[in-house]
Amino acid sequence: MVKKVLTWAGIAFLIFFVAYRPNSAADVFKSLGGGIMDIAQGFGDFFTNLVA
Repeated sequence: MVKKVLTWAGIAFLIFFVAYRPNSAADVFKSLGGGIMDIAQGFGDFFTNLVA
């Protein structure tokens, strides 16, 4: 029950954040995307060096 309430609260906060602060929300998502890309690049470099 608590997990369901926290999930819906998180979704509501996300919608509120995007609706009222779209520039800040875009910056946050851009930062998260950049971090994920850095991690993926690191894994790619690791496996490239491992095989080569």
